[in-house]
Amino acid sequence: MLTPPTLPNDAIPSCLASHWGLEATRAEFLPLGADVDSAAFRIEAPDGGAYFLKLRRGGFSAAVVDVPAFLHHTQGINAVMAPLPTLTQQLSVQAHDFDWALHPFFNGADGFTRTPTDRQWTALGMALNAIHRAELPESLRAGLPRESYSHQGREGVRGYQRRFINGVAGDDLVAHFLAFWDAHDEEIDSLIYRSEQLASILLEKSLPQVLCHSDLHAGNVLLGDDDRLCIVDWDTLILAPKERDLMFIGGGVGGVWNQPREEALFFQGYGTAQAIDALALAYYRHERIVRDLLEFCDQMFDPQASRDDREEGLRQMASQFEPGNVVAVAHRDYDAIT
Repeated sequence: MLTPPTLPNDAIPSCLASHWGLEATRAEFLPLGADVDSAAFRIEAPDGGAYFLKLRRGGFSAAVVDVPAFLHHTQGINAVMAPLPTLTQQLSVQAHDFDWALHPFFNGADGFTRTPTDRQWTALGMALNAIHRAELPESLRAGLPRESYSHQGREGVRGYQRRFINGVAGDDLVAHFLAFWDAHDEEIDSLIYRSEQLASILLEKSLPQVLCHSDLHAGNVLLGDDDRLCIVDWDTLILAPKERDLMFIGGGVGGVWNQPREEALFFQGYGTAQAIDALALAYYRHERIVRDLLEFCDQMFDPQASRDDREEGLRQMASQFEPGNVVAVAHRDYDAIT
């Protein structure tokens, strides 16, 4: 969310005190990300300590807190941000129509605003390799979705395309949105078709499925001093081919992480013992664009979305078609395998 959620004035200090035994002297809303169903706050305590509070609305799964805790504490992957337990040893609580999770606060900046050092690139590769190799207990695996190469995203975008043909009324943002869409309609058609084509091939390949973060763009990797890093936002965990995560390295999301030298440093840490499937990599880069397009459409026409969120969605959609960004990388990958 880019605007604070509507909560009672005492909701945050009361919830933190009753569930975590934490006295909050200040709660600062953090306008992070394009997810209109998540809100973030920086919490300050009397002793000067700082915490990160995340609120999620709708579709919450316990796996998004249980799995990071397992990876951090049991598997020893320190780069994984794990939630702090409540007084009753729960990792999240429900209050005021949100699911709440409290974390330590990581001092640093995300990968969109801070360039990883060479050591951080290699450390990120090592951390992701450990995540992909982690053996989850069945109780955790059972709660995770599995890759199915679903048509949902493609059909969702096609539904909006049919709607646009008949004309859509709206404010000035809708007008700008539709003008941009019309200018890129043929290219969007091509991205949808290629995503569907690649999915049909992958359905026959049965690639091994591993634990994937599945949203490992630069905004979800925090970079601190002394080469520290932290992987956050585990809301979209899935069992899928490793390429679902690897597509972000060199994928150009946000116009960053698209340099060959950066990829080389990352794979020094990740390793190259298992070959990367170029077709799967191309699929996930196309599929990500299509899924994002659907989210941008949903956000633009959501009557509850704030103007700030809708403007940010429009900006992000337009940026995807800029040189060096995700659309250009997807075209390059497709040309390389055909």
